[in-house]
Amino acid sequence: ARAMDWSLSKLIRIETGAVSITTNDLRALLGHYGINDPIRVENLIEVARSSRERSWWSVYRDIASPEYIAFLGYESSASIIRSFQPLLVPGLLQTEGYANELFRHIRGPKDPKRIDALVSLRMERQEILVRPYPPELHFIMDEAVIRRMVGGPEIMLRQLSHIRDMLEQPNITIRIVPFSSGMYRSLRVPYVIFEFSDPEDEAVLYLEYPNEEMIIHESALHDDQEEGSPTPATYLEIFWQLEQAAKKEDTEAILDHAIGSMNTTKRTE
Repeated sequence: ARAMDWSLSKLIRIETGAVSITTNDLRALLGHYGINDPIRVENLIEVARSSRERSWWSVYRDIASPEYIAFLGYESSASIIRSFQPLLVPGLLQTEGYANELFRHIRGPKDPKRIDALVSLRMERQEILVRPYPPELHFIMDEAVIRRMVGGPEIMLRQLSHIRDMLEQPNITIRIVPFSSGMYRSLRVPYVIFEFSDPEDEAVLYLEYPNEEMIIHESALHDDQEEGSPTPATYLEIFWQLEQAAKKEDTEAILDHAIGSMNTTKRTE
């Protein structure tokens, strides 16, 4: 900040992504950092230009937290996404009916326009599933997710069938941890791990607690943190352990049984 004659707050806002950087400021900063290769400089300048364009999620800033807006940025640029959900279907797999029912009951104002906007946001996020060169997606859910009735048999049947269809996508894996597995690490906390194609880009961990959201970078961790503090590496290890407990054949059997039970429930109504 001293070398650039900037305020410390300006540098912090740029480094945390709260604001974008002008191309002139970026050229000066790269010179200060000793990055002089013309090709690399021009590539970074082009990234800076692109970052100043409005992202599709910018229209949702009035209904989403700053942490969630950051989450959307990571989600749109990640090459690998690993998501664990103990209670609800992951957002990228939700049907419109399921999402609408969900937002009618979770915390926050129940204004119909806000609910419609949140559902639209959730559906728009799912564009990454069908875009050219989609990310590699790994979902793990507890069996409680598909056993919990959300919105009645018809909505739930459509949701379960959609999950079953997603099993066939080549870039998507879905695993369900059966009740028979008993307790396991981080059972109560939904989380997402983002990994990126550039080896220099560190993994990012998103934790969703009942009353707050946290985004954790490996480089942001400090030596004085308490033992057991959440890190991307720790949650990646937990995710791998869960994958071993949730076999593909068991997942298919659990889903098929749940779909059959929901069909029976729907017929008896």
